Amino acid sequence: MSKSETENSRAKEARADAVSVAVAALKRGEVIAFPTETLYGLGADALDAAAVEKVFQLKDRDADSPIPVLVADREMLSRLVAQVPPLAETLIARFWPGALTIVLPARSAIPRPLVNAKGGVGVRISSKPIATELVKALGHPLTATSANPSGKAPARTVKEAKKYFAGRIDIFIDGGELTSRTGSTVIEIVGESLRIIRVGDISKSQLEAALGPGRIVP
Repeated sequence: MSKSETENSRAKEARADAVSVAVAALKRGEVIAFPTETLYGLGADALDAAAVEKVFQLKDRDADSPIPVLVADREMLSRLVAQVPPLAETLIARFWPGALTIVLPARSAIPRPLVNAKGGVGVRISSKPIATELVKALGHPLTATSANPSGKAPARTVKEAKKYFAGRIDIFIDGGELTSRTGSTVIEIVGESLRIIRVGDISKSQLEAALGPGRIVP
């Protein structure tokens, strides 16, 4: 085995160990910090109401401000949401895995803090391999709100995440420095159109190019 192959093998083993330790913590109801395709996030088992509450406490976030979650695949998505409208299917085909969070009708078993006033939950599949590995290994959706207290700058390095949460979180997964400045774009489906809740890494023009003109409403 060459030196580069040995280094790659060690890196894979280290990542597997990190995922294993993190998933064990998640199954105990703990919160972790991990890299997504945009920013570092606070991860908890999204179907564990007590764990989700810990995320809100860590962020000092208003319980009326839902947080997004990651799913591993379409099968997991179907367990989380009641339906996927045709317009959402078009966007999923174009932008997933990636930085587009789509608010879809939530099933009744979803912890209430994840659900907005209209009954929707924000979901996406991450394009960050380690994030998807975590979700798959956990077997449940994973919260993915940014790893910072409300009102503070989002963490783009594990050092910044530790600055906010060292002593309150035990598990920090280092995914290097992340380059996003804005996080994921968040949208909701409104009939045959969509509304942008937050502009992030995917621009309005990219959404328009995927759907055609006149499909985005104020």
